[in-house]
Amino acid sequence: MVRSVLVVTVLAALLCAGCPAPEPERTVIGGPPEGEAAPADEMAAAPATEMQITSAAFEDGERIPAKFTADGEDVSPPLSFAGVPGDAAELVLICHDPDARRAGGWTHWLAYGMTPDISGLPEAVPNDPTVPAYGLTQGDNSWGKTGYGGPDPPPGGPHRYQFMLYAVRPPLSLQPGATRDEVEAAITDTVVAEAMLEGLYGR
Repeated sequence: MVRSVLVVTVLAALLCAGCPAPEPERTVIGGPPEGEAAPADEMAAAPATEMQITSAAFEDGERIPAKFTADGEDVSPPLSFAGVPGDAAELVLICHDPDARRAGGWTHWLAYGMTPDISGLPEAVPNDPTVPAYGLTQGDNSWGKTGYGGPDPPPGGPHRYQFMLYAVRPPLSLQPGATRDEVEAAITDTVVAEAMLEGLYGR
């Protein structure tokens, strides 16, 4: 009888020798129970959208249509704004040609006082000191005229025309007719975001 029990025990041991050990229960410390999503405050926050300025008339880095230059109707192009920070108090727009022969380049447009919730500017903004319909005030370009003056380069390679959009805080309270130097001095230490749209034009 003892010998039979011994044989059975040995056979059972041999049969189980190749059996894998039972896997221990896995517990994720600090994780949500299986099938449940992580709490919202533990999920990675989505990155903030960067401020953008675009135009339906031309792509960034592409040629500006003649309509918006001195060779055409010389009206301002349509512009769209996106991603303006929620803490911005005012939007400022500077259109400048850094390739002009004049020292410091040539300024084509200064617009400021725009409310931060504006989605852009339409084509052909009037060249008035203030344009209440679009909530903006305009400065003097390098011709000494108020409002927009389109590209008018000398013969040669294309120039770059940079439409710079600035979101600032606090508001600037600039009067109509400000120069680029005055606008740039006013926005010093107030810019919370900026974006650029660059167009090309040459003759």
